[in-house]
Amino acid sequence: MSRIRSIALGFASMLTLAACTVGPDFRAPATPSTSAGAFIGSASPVVNTAEPDANWWRLYNDPVLDSLIADAFAANTDLRIATANLARARAVLRETRAGRLPQTTIGAGASYGRIPSEQRAPGAQREDWSFDAGLDISYEVDLFGRVTRSIEAANADADAVAATHDVVRVAVAAETARAYADAASAAERLAVAERTVQLIDQTLNLTTKRYEAGRGTRLDVARVTSLRDQQRAALPPLRAERDGALFRLATLTGRAPAELPTQAGARRTTLRLDQPIPVGDGRALLARRPDIREAERRLAAETARIGVATADLYPRISFGGSIGSTGSSIGDMFGGGPLRWVLGSLLSWSFPNQEANRARIEQAEATTQAALASFDGTVLRALQETETALSLYANELDRRTALTSAREQAETAARIERARLREGKTDSLAVLDAERTLAGAEADLALSDARVATAQVDLFRALGGGWQTGES
Repeated sequence: MSRIRSIALGFASMLTLAACTVGPDFRAPATPSTSAGAFIGSASPVVNTAEPDANWWRLYNDPVLDSLIADAFAANTDLRIATANLARARAVLRETRAGRLPQTTIGAGASYGRIPSEQRAPGAQREDWSFDAGLDISYEVDLFGRVTRSIEAANADADAVAATHDVVRVAVAAETARAYADAASAAERLAVAERTVQLIDQTLNLTTKRYEAGRGTRLDVARVTSLRDQQRAALPPLRAERDGALFRLATLTGRAPAELPTQAGARRTTLRLDQPIPVGDGRALLARRPDIREAERRLAAETARIGVATADLYPRISFGGSIGSTGSSIGDMFGGGPLRWVLGSLLSWSFPNQEANRARIEQAEATTQAALASFDGTVLRALQETETALSLYANELDRRTALTSAREQAETAARIERARLREGKTDSLAVLDAERTLAGAEADLALSDARVATAQVDLFRALGGGWQTGES
């Protein structure tokens, strides 16, 4: 028995040594040479070329935001789905790797019946029990790399799903920060609108007193009242916007709206980062963004599947054996009863129908070309998103600077007009115009603050940070 096993193992070893792996080997695709340098927008003073922080949200120094993102990483439903998909992909990889191992089958059975006289052992009864047990072993010799390429494809698929998980993690971090920033900015804009209403109320009181003293008209009172009511009408939408952001934040952190902690909505000022944002360069971006890694791994998997399809052009050889025993009692099988064994090989080859195999190769090649185009598109989109985010952020900051100056001038003008109205040097129409201008300037500045916060989050998301496992 040991001699037969040695011969079989030697035969399998020789076949393995003679094997070759068909199909193309994967090589990482090239990226545009200009993508490795500094970003076009990195010349702006609002950013610098230092490497971005993986946990970028900590730059805001807001413990509530840090806690919310940690909660989102732990309980977000999209992340849970991505984690389950990753576990499945890794299980598929383990299953595929098992193709390198011999396949074993153990069988046992018992039956009772009449045994023909020519098949009965001497002294055996006409009707008796029959017991059988055996072990079958088979091993596919990977002559042309079908199993090897299948493992390569499954391994790349698992890597791609891991990258997809990282893409979701980036999105969850960014959307959680965005929802928190939206709630805070809505609260600040609501406070600005309420202050505007209070200021107009003061002007209305003064105008009403002047009218009652015979120094004004009913029209003056109506105009100021109309402006006050218009500003009041802006309050409910801002409250709804803030509530909506908080409800979105609850969902992102895996909670029902009523379960969101009170501190999540306690911030009343827009999320601000008053320091240059580190953005790195193009080379670091392409290495960091998980969607690029995902596209590259998808391409690797499809390249390997060309080899799987090509291997089907060639025969498959399986080598195996079987050993077992049959007897009229269980003791016969384990106590020196009749023993049977067989050793052999199996050749299978769909040679007459090669056209179907070649069609599958063409399909795999076309799918690989599509994956390559997808990779190129992902790289270009990453560069475009980053440059766009840089431009929007820098230009919104410039816009905010101009709006700040405009609000200061409008506030000065309104203060002067109110003083002149109290002194009787002007009419309410001039004050009304100044109040309207100030209200618009206040609203525009508050909205610009919100857009700056959104632009910051968009830039951080474009830079691709936040997927790195570890502390969050």
